[in-house]
Amino acid sequence: MNIVYEGIRGRSDVFHIEVNEQNQITGIQNTGDKYAMNWAKGDDLVWGEIKGDLELEVSVSREFTRQGTFREMYCFRNNTEFDIYTAGTELGICTPFPDYYTDASVCLTRCCHTHLWCGGCSSYIMALRMGGEAPHLGLILREGSLKGYSVERMAVTSGIEEELSNHRGDFILHPENLHIRPGESYTISWELVWFEDREDFERILSEMEGFLRIESEAFVLTEGEELVFEAAVPKDITVRRDGKEIPYIREGERIQVSERPETTGEYCYEISLDGRVTRAAFLVMPDIVSLTEKRLHFIAEHQQCRDEKSYLNGAYLIYDNEEKCQYYGHRNDTNGGRERIGMGILFAYYLQHCPDAKLRESLDRYAEYVLRELYDEKTGEVFNDAPRCSDYIRLYNDPWMCRFFLEMYCLTEDSAYLDRYMRCIARFYQLGESHFYAIAVPMYESVKIFEKAGRTEDVKTLLKFYREHGDYIAACGRDYPAHEVAYEQSIVAPAASYMGELYRLTGEEKYRKEALAQYEVLALFQGNQPDYHMNEVAIRHWDGYWFGKKRCLGDTFPHYWSALTGWAYTHSEAVTGKDSYARKVRRSLQGVLSLFGEDGSASCAMVYPASVNGKAASFYDPWANDQDWGLYFNLKYIWGIG
Repeated sequence: MNIVYEGIRGRSDVFHIEVNEQNQITGIQNTGDKYAMNWAKGDDLVWGEIKGDLELEVSVSREFTRQGTFREMYCFRNNTEFDIYTAGTELGICTPFPDYYTDASVCLTRCCHTHLWCGGCSSYIMALRMGGEAPHLGLILREGSLKGYSVERMAVTSGIEEELSNHRGDFILHPENLHIRPGESYTISWELVWFEDREDFERILSEMEGFLRIESEAFVLTEGEELVFEAAVPKDITVRRDGKEIPYIREGERIQVSERPETTGEYCYEISLDGRVTRAAFLVMPDIVSLTEKRLHFIAEHQQCRDEKSYLNGAYLIYDNEEKCQYYGHRNDTNGGRERIGMGILFAYYLQHCPDAKLRESLDRYAEYVLRELYDEKTGEVFNDAPRCSDYIRLYNDPWMCRFFLEMYCLTEDSAYLDRYMRCIARFYQLGESHFYAIAVPMYESVKIFEKAGRTEDVKTLLKFYREHGDYIAACGRDYPAHEVAYEQSIVAPAASYMGELYRLTGEEKYRKEALAQYEVLALFQGNQPDYHMNEVAIRHWDGYWFGKKRCLGDTFPHYWSALTGWAYTHSEAVTGKDSYARKVRRSLQGVLSLFGEDGSASCAMVYPASVNGKAASFYDPWANDQDWGLYFNLKYIWGIG
């Protein structure tokens, strides 16, 4: 392609734009930003770089508008004698936002969470500074249509693998499939705009002429629920699903679509206004209890090792949905311990409320395996893998084992499980792990269960451990220590949860104050796009590589740990006195349900982008690995027990 980048026209008091010798943008800054953050700083690609191998003439023009925005126009012209068609990811425009993880102080001031919505004519990017301090940067499509995005990540090469989880990559926006006749052209244009917060950005979208913003209280529903969405539209529109026109009602300048789905599955809508088309996607799932029942029977029948000659006998293992067989590898993320204990926790919780002889036999076999191969009764040590193997020390393993013991006690009323909990949690804290932002320590729940069991001295010990842990987190505030990933949602979520739980346990103001601060940072990870994959689903972008069969980096919408945000918000109403966070619990938790098939099968992650590093993506990984934590959180906190 022949590409010409024209000079920038006009001037701006709020934008500072830097360009290279080819007039390509290398820097976008807000003139009043005390941190001088560069919003066009990616890994390798240059802002506005065109991806594609097509015989198109491309002119790129930019100007500052009277409204204080920065407009970019990409005109693709066919000067050949032949028609030019594009499909899929053949054509793309690069927008490398600084979405990467490093020291928390840098992340919170100079990096952003990039929330992309390539929803046809009403597309946008909402880039939120990771610390939440304004200004933030929005990109709003004004002409043309976007069908999706791809990501280019740091390559998997020797010496940098430890950085793979920290760099989300550079984004490539794909126009709709095009047919450009000889002499014709197609234009993509957008405006960049500064905004104060999420509500301010939504206000700006609503004031953009012709922009359709679809709103709904739930993009994931369970059967029997009503599917409802709204939009502010002053003119008549057309709504279609599966090619069929869907009626709507109007109240003033707002329209509402309401349907009662007759079947489970995906419900995709096209909404048209004056020839401009956008979309919204909903998912209707079976009720959570029946979904869990099928999932557990699938695990018992297909994912439990029943080889009495193997040290893995009784273990819940990975299941390969392509090969229709179990899989085990001593490599950490495929072994017989670690995250996969979530399957045992789901069994133990479900059986407390829904007795099932077959599932109970499976769980008892699994519990035997855990006590034989993954736990030391004398010391409280949790092993990383069977057979009692600690060639790698993983701090997350201990609180997960504690949660398993707690659920087993609630199921069996065997006090030995409370003894095991105490040995395990004591070892965890005696090793100095009060400085570790562990996932899913059941602080509030464990204290209440031990109180009910009359174990007063153990309650005192637990509160001592938890206070020490909480005091460290409160002292750190937003200066988060690096963990397996330098900075991520599953560092902030535990901090938010433990502050809220400790406030409920102690009533101390310092924990309430810190919980409020953590909720604000955590909320910035959450998207609100009108698509069940992304709505109230936290940004994560490395799990598919470490836990999936395809070993593919890239945005995982959803990934089950996205539900940690919902878990963290479960105590928020008691902390804030309002439901502003609490009403998001259901949306966050149910946002991960598309990982579960109605037949009981499952996937560890959905890799969302159209392509990653040039390879086709947009798939559910074939491995059922560690995703059952997401179903456990749904069952426990939506079903209303626990």
